[in-house]
Amino acid sequence: MNIDRSVLFVAEFNDAYHAHFAQRRRALERLGAKVTVFDLKARPSLLARFRAGDLGRRLEHSIDEAQPDLVIVNGNPELDEEMVERLRGRVRARWINWLPHDLRQISEAIVLARPFDHIYTIGTDIAAEMADRLGRTVDVLAFAADPSVYRPIKTRDQYRANVVFAGSATPRRERLLAELVEFGLAVWGPGWRKTTLRDYCRGEVPSTDEYLKAYAGATVAVNIHHALVENDPREASCNQRVFELAAIGAAQVVDDRGDLPRCFEPGREVSVFHDAAELKACVRALIEAPAAAERLGQAARSRLLQDHTYMHRMRQLLLDQPRPMKHSSREPQLQP
Repeated sequence: MNIDRSVLFVAEFNDAYHAHFAQRRRALERLGAKVTVFDLKARPSLLARFRAGDLGRRLEHSIDEAQPDLVIVNGNPELDEEMVERLRGRVRARWINWLPHDLRQISEAIVLARPFDHIYTIGTDIAAEMADRLGRTVDVLAFAADPSVYRPIKTRDQYRANVVFAGSATPRRERLLAELVEFGLAVWGPGWRKTTLRDYCRGEVPSTDEYLKAYAGATVAVNIHHALVENDPREASCNQRVFELAAIGAAQVVDDRGDLPRCFEPGREVSVFHDAAELKACVRALIEAPAAAERLGQAARSRLLQDHTYMHRMRQLLLDQPRPMKHSSREPQLQP
């Protein structure tokens, strides 16, 4: 089904930490939307900056050129409340913010959300907290993955390992992963070369391609969330890695989160742990039963294809939004 919308998509684009924004853009285009991209990290030439002005002026120019039905922002702090309020008057579009924040970043998320027409967050925990503080509806739109990018592939050499974790080093992650060294551990991501697991680090800032190869080469893929307070039952939202590993078809062992059963079935599509002893037991069980590990990964990918691709997320986002009335360029531009 084609969804005829004109969208200005405001995000950062690169192949490491912000690769998913390009994947979201492609999903919008595949759904039939006309997408204009505004790259927050683009570095115009000195002459271009002189002509276009600061960020606000450059966004004004993009809005005037695109005349979008929707402006989609992804939690970007560069767009403060004053700037958004000023820019909204230039076009009759709905302004949407899909916030990637978890409970650790609740204060920032609330500030960024205020001027937007429609707010989405990644989990029920932060949605409930924000709705209570803002006194308005906040919807949940969980992360997803592009299965044409994150997919089952064959890897070898430095990408092959029994147990893999890719993500930033934290003390909690270091403590938990230290329990898995005996199984043949490989870690990828920033900070690991400064920890006791430095000898197991195979790369510090993996590209999307390296990240894919690393996890696709694992017998068991470990996922450990950032945590505000360890074992805090309030924390529910699932990180991006949950969906990436499912798309790869990896046998995923993940720490328990409140929203996890809304996305994947524990025990059939993902293996869930609550503490270091359970993590070790889950990993050992999957390494000793490779056929079971393969079934777990295949079930997770099937579920992702059914419910959790970026096509699913962007379709929901587009269909949630009523089409705004259009005004000619000579009419005053009213606030939505």
